[in-house]
Amino acid sequence: MSSSPSGVEDDIALAPPEPDLTPEAMVARARDMRGLLRERQAETEAAGNISEDTVDLLVSSGFYRVLQPRTFGGYGFDLPTYVRLATEVARGCPETAWVLSLVLGHVHQLATFPIEAQRDAYARDGEFRAPEVAAPQGRGVVVPGGYRVTGAWDYASGSAHATHILLAFIVPEGAPGGGGLRMGLFDRDDYTIEHNWDVIGMQGTGSNRVVLDDVFVPEHRTKPFPVLSPVIDHEVYDDSPVFFGPSRPFVVMESAAVIVGAAEGALDLYEETFRARKTGPSGAPRDELAEYQLNFGRCRALVDTARAALLQTATDYMSVAETTRRTGIPCPDDDARRMTLVVLQSIHLAHDAVDIIFRTVGSSASKRDSMLGRYWRNVGVLRGHLAHQSDSAALNYGRTHFGHPAVGIS
Repeated sequence: MSSSPSGVEDDIALAPPEPDLTPEAMVARARDMRGLLRERQAETEAAGNISEDTVDLLVSSGFYRVLQPRTFGGYGFDLPTYVRLATEVARGCPETAWVLSLVLGHVHQLATFPIEAQRDAYARDGEFRAPEVAAPQGRGVVVPGGYRVTGAWDYASGSAHATHILLAFIVPEGAPGGGGLRMGLFDRDDYTIEHNWDVIGMQGTGSNRVVLDDVFVPEHRTKPFPVLSPVIDHEVYDDSPVFFGPSRPFVVMESAAVIVGAAEGALDLYEETFRARKTGPSGAPRDELAEYQLNFGRCRALVDTARAALLQTATDYMSVAETTRRTGIPCPDDDARRMTLVVLQSIHLAHDAVDIIFRTVGSSASKRDSMLGRYWRNVGVLRGHLAHQSDSAALNYGRTHFGHPAVGIS
């Protein structure tokens, strides 16, 4: 079996399912899917997970391969395309978009594993859908050739429809080779699912607990976590500069794209109520009343600004990633933190828009089966995510910018 300089065997180099598919065509597929995803929202929430039919549609549309390198059967598109795709899906169903956006985004994490692990993951068909839990909720015991891992990890979004999963675990200090935190690449058959996801919003993400019971993982399918100075294989990723970019802004952008898209979806419904409902004793159409015109204009500006900020940051990210690919010099920490702050600000703007929409549209949005109420609940739950706390991010940007160490959640 011949091998390229990177160690990737030539005979397992894959081609994407549709080699001529363009970014615009992929995003258009997501746009055309919006109505169907809206129709399935209630079903998704009630089931606590996206359906097999929806998963099959996302897979067959190529969405999970949007960033995946072409060497491994992906399309190798850029980060702005990824953002546009995720926001379009979230506009139709935020819960579906959450699973899609995070799971497909984890190819960025996979790229920092040993190349042999990447070959294992993509195998011979390029199908890779992996949730990730970065909180170390398991322990690993060193054994010949790798580790035996046991634990239970909460918040594994998309675990029911995965091909693999990425899980962090602790190796006790004093273990052969040294202890510390590691991340492992596990197969779908390695874990069971405990259904403990019961929340007021984002119920349809299936973010349940996954359990490993004394599962062996080879050494080459693990890595120190986090990898402070990742080595990205140029032979595989040279035409995919996104993989050379910094982790922090990329991770936050995964979820920010969902929130901004959800705000767009809520605004769609808000406009529909203006055209369908009348208000007050006069029975005047809402679109004729200054109060509603003002609120719609405010929300339009908030959502458009959030989207513009997110897309511009995605473009900036590609620029710094390309510089790293070309020069080998990592993105300065100050730049990575600044990009993260802008992404977090887009979350603020989107959340503010949805809040205005919910409190001004009328009490009908509070009904249990209200679609607009579902957008509001979903965005509210996402706003409280640990990764979206902009105060700590702003504080640590200020500290590190002036030469002080970051504190707490960095």
